[in-house]
Amino acid sequence: MHAARPLFAAAACLALTACFGGKTPSTLLTLTAQAPPAADLVRSAEAGAAVTIELPLLAEELDQVRVPALEGPGQVTYVQDLQWVDRPNRMFQQLLTETVKRTTNRVVLDPRQAGLDPGVRVTGRLDRFGYDAQLGQVVVIYDAALSTAGGSRVQTRRFQASAPADGTAPTVGPALNQAANAVALQAASWIGG
Repeated sequence: MHAARPLFAAAACLALTACFGGKTPSTLLTLTAQAPPAADLVRSAEAGAAVTIELPLLAEELDQVRVPALEGPGQVTYVQDLQWVDRPNRMFQQLLTETVKRTTNRVVLDPRQAGLDPGVRVTGRLDRFGYDAQLGQVVVIYDAALSTAGGSRVQTRRFQASAPADGTAPTVGPALNQAANAVALQAASWIGG
């Protein structure tokens, strides 16, 4: 029984290493909401007024845990020693949800709760979410679509923000958090109406 434990531990380490491309990074990047926390999250909404924020679609180079670096037209590399803790669209969905909760009076439902009230649905696509070497900054672009219950009315809008960075992990990580929060605040203001 005791011999199985080291084998299990070794298998777990190998699986984790495989997930991160052969080398487990010393730190993983996540997004944290910068909007001040709401004092009271007890809210109610009339039928059709709740908000559900769906998981954004991703540009191909973003659909992984590595952070892309755009070196030039059509040339994508990845920032060395910097990886996300999860896919960027999941983290951005959580950031946007939390920002809407903190900055508006809207009732925000998890997509798995949408059966309670389909209400207002927010969908979108993250087109840029990484470092741009030519600009010397990170760029976050979120193309959002907002539809009312049943799709009787649909609006679209692009949200964009950037922050300076030098292409290294210590500057790109904080800059991405700053730019993602700026986009989330813009989108929350639009969603909050």
